[in-house]
Amino acid sequence: MHIQDLPYKDPGEPDVRSGGRFLYWLGRNQLGGQLKSLSWGLLHQIGVAGLPLGVGLAVQAVVDRSGGRLALAGAVLAVFGVAVTVGDTMLHRTAVTNWITAAARVQQLLARRTAELGSALTRRVAAGEVVAVSTGDVEKIGWFVEALSRFAAAVAALVIVCVGLVVYQPALGVVVAIGVPALALAVLPLLPKATGRADVQREKAGRATELASDTVAGLRVLRGIGGEELFLGRYREASQEVRKAAVRSARMWAVIAAVQVLLPGLLLVGVVWYGATLARAGTVSVGELVTVYSAVTLLMYPLRHFEEIAMAYSFSKPSAKRAARVLGLRRIAPGDGLGASQAPTGDLYDPVTGLLAPAGRFTAVVCGDPDVAGRLADRLGGHAAEEDREEGAGTGASAKPASVLLGGVALDDLPLEAARASVLVQDKDPVLLSGTLSELLDVPASGQVSAEDALAAAQCADVLAALAQASVDPDGDPMNTRITERGRSLSGGQRQRLALARSLVTDPEVLVLDEPTSAVDSHTEARVAAGVKRLRSGRTTVVLASSPLLLDQADRVVLVHQGEVVAVGEHRELLHTEPRYRAVVTRETDEEGAGDERAAEVRELQVREEVEETA
Repeated sequence: MHIQDLPYKDPGEPDVRSGGRFLYWLGRNQLGGQLKSLSWGLLHQIGVAGLPLGVGLAVQAVVDRSGGRLALAGAVLAVFGVAVTVGDTMLHRTAVTNWITAAARVQQLLARRTAELGSALTRRVAAGEVVAVSTGDVEKIGWFVEALSRFAAAVAALVIVCVGLVVYQPALGVVVAIGVPALALAVLPLLPKATGRADVQREKAGRATELASDTVAGLRVLRGIGGEELFLGRYREASQEVRKAAVRSARMWAVIAAVQVLLPGLLLVGVVWYGATLARAGTVSVGELVTVYSAVTLLMYPLRHFEEIAMAYSFSKPSAKRAARVLGLRRIAPGDGLGASQAPTGDLYDPVTGLLAPAGRFTAVVCGDPDVAGRLADRLGGHAAEEDREEGAGTGASAKPASVLLGGVALDDLPLEAARASVLVQDKDPVLLSGTLSELLDVPASGQVSAEDALAAAQCADVLAALAQASVDPDGDPMNTRITERGRSLSGGQRQRLALARSLVTDPEVLVLDEPTSAVDSHTEARVAAGVKRLRSGRTTVVLASSPLLLDQADRVVLVHQGEVVAVGEHRELLHTEPRYRAVVTRETDEEGAGDERAAEVRELQVREEVEETA
């Protein structure tokens, strides 16, 4: 795989049973690049290890005053020098390629999983963890994949050099052959402690990242309530904890690095002392002593790869574990029976709650718990949570499928493209990407709803006026005005209505809206409700809300209590006949509901008057 061939046509299906298995799967898919890197690494390492042989031959030739052997030594040094140069250059090239391609594969896998899960991803994994996986963790995983082949080449070079020294000069070679493995394994007892400290550092860094993300996202609110200093203090404390953890971790790795310097130095001193003793006794020649000494000196280079691979593995394993956790989140395996062009139509039914949204009608759903409403919206979009699947699976005759059915077909059994074409869910906190308004509304759509009609239905006249005033075009076209990241230059109500217009433009078979008017005033809310009902006439629309202005526009209102449908009817009918519904919609307390029926009737009349006034 070459960098110019990225991105992958198919990054594959990863093994996410554990972090170690994911690393193994990733390395196996990089096998071609690993073998190339290993080959060039061997050439480089053997070239480095062979230099002492040329130096020893040259020294002995000078001692013996042999010009022929001196020339031979020069030729040997030249050959090994070329091997070092070519090997090092190509090793760096292939190793970096392995790093980049491995990181790109992980990023593609994460992007694919994010697109598949949509808004359900951040409900099931903390936003800070997703950020950590897609940034720092990808780098660490790529580092381990890249370092693995260089480590393998270093191990092979050490074995070759030790065997060669034993053959070349057994008396000294045996000492080296025994000492080198001991040096390589000396750091193993220190690794668990170093890894533990590194894990603590990463955990604290993840918390600090999540705190910073939450603070930036809520900066406007924090300024409104004067809470900047409070959150700044919290982030300062979190960053100091990260710093202290990083220092403790660095100290441990410094100890490991010191051991990697001290012990080889002691081995070198021992070899020189023992070699000098043998040379005085005439057992070894000066050239042989110089060769062994030079070989041991250069063995420090491949030995450093043991420290690097230990660090790379220690940092990448928890990163791989987090990546495997995110990549392990998925929809139920899609079936092959339907394609995107064969998307089903009909009633939308949730077997977990018993919710039925008839085809072509405007259905409102009232939930007393916002979290229940959010999970229900996810399910209606084909993103059943694991607890919903386990609850729906059941056993025996009472078992019921957790997947939502559209026209009798389970959304989880549809290919993702078909499911997305059939049902669109707008989260209660939709995100506006940066770009012009025309780019914001340039989304996959049926073509039946124009941008102008969608903006009008969402009551965006004031938004268009504000954008026209901020436009840099001479004609002041608001469609060409840029919207900042997440729409931060707009108010919450303006962002909400633009997101609603974007959803209306797509014109899906089923549109699910979770609290689409929570940030607008009552008069605008009534007009938005009427506009959505008019524009979505004949299309299935489900709105999760508790506002009387929205509920009064619905053809059908469903009350979900404690996770199950308990009442169905029209808004005014349920307001009069269902106490639990009235308690949610009018914010009535238990004491008020039990003690004053007349007050409930007055509240009902007030709601009716407000609806009629703003309709």
